[in-house]
Amino acid sequence: MKVHERMKELRKERKETQVQVAEAIGITDRQYQRFEAGKQKPGFDNFWALADHFGVTMDYLAGRTEER
Repeated sequence: MKVHERMKELRKERKETQVQVAEAIGITDRQYQRFEAGKQKPGFDNFWALADHFGVTMDYLAGRTEER
């Protein structure tokens, strides 16, 4: 699974909007939309913030493991 697919899956599990996730990690909603659409990859700081927000490891978010 690709990062942007995993992000969308995790966001939907939590029943959050893209705007809510963006606000939670301190980025614009447009920037988050680009991440989730696969048009832009999150930098390290945003990637880390997303993993923390979703309560998963960075490896899980990256699709490298199925262990959260």
